Amino acid sequence: MKSYVFPGQGSQFSGMCLDLYQKYRELKEIFEKAEEVLKFNISKIMFNGSPEELTQTKVTQPAIFIHSMAILSVLKDSFKPDQVAGHSLGEFSALVAAGVLSFEDGLRLVSTRAKAMQKSCENTNGTMAAILGLENDLIENICTKTNGIVVAANYNCPGQVVISGEVKAVEEACSKLSDAGARRTLILPVSGAFHSPLMEDAKAELSIAINNSNFNEPICPIYQNVNGIGETSLVKIKENLISQLTSPVKWTHSVNQMIKDGATDFTEIGPGKVLQGLIKKIDRSSTTSCPDL
Repeated sequence: MKSYVFPGQGSQFSGMCLDLYQKYRELKEIFEKAEEVLKFNISKIMFNGSPEELTQTKVTQPAIFIHSMAILSVLKDSFKPDQVAGHSLGEFSALVAAGVLSFEDGLRLVSTRAKAMQKSCENTNGTMAAILGLENDLIENICTKTNGIVVAANYNCPGQVVISGEVKAVEEACSKLSDAGARRTLILPVSGAFHSPLMEDAKAELSIAINNSNFNEPICPIYQNVNGIGETSLVKIKENLISQLTSPVKWTHSVNQMIKDGATDFTEIGPGKVLQGLIKKIDRSSTTSCPDL
């Protein structure tokens, strides 16, 4: 069974996709289409931009999406997935890979999502923190007993959960979680509280864009962040995609369900190897790789 996974925000780096662009001429068309949609020179930022430029949400998300699409373009006819999944932003890459969205429509939605999230970040005082070495139930319980808005946002792998919310609430929760025995609590260098109630305005904006976009029947199940289940219904796919902005990323659940449904090896399509590392921590018997390009 061919299972493919697509990374999200945090996998970006200066010089991303440059080696592929220089090696494969057909990628020129991908970047031309991208810049026609985005109305700015994203190749310049991806190839030569500073880390500060690349970490802007409105740049990061399209850049990672384009990198994943560039790899898919090179793979061409050899890409025949039985399952796909993406971490947060990566879910849009997975939808293109499964034939649900065209490259252009996927990029338009990613750009709309990124801009809406950036706006929500600017209008709210939010942050995120990684919590290592505690059980999910304990983290959730402490978040609910903390003043202000703070929730579990990413269930990345056993013993690694990211919390998200108002700055003071996240800081208070980190202190309580440290006292409860967390191996480490680390405030992340992000611009806002992703996958929390603070993204409600962005969710409303994305909902309009999704409902005005053309969605096609998928060629394989898409294991979505909201419930970790392989979806093929376009109604459910759209609902889950909208809910994702304010709901936790159930990555551990998704990977375990993919394995239960027959996955034995996973190929990561995009910059970096973050998901390969998480999958190995979820199930050591799984084989992980990236395409040899």
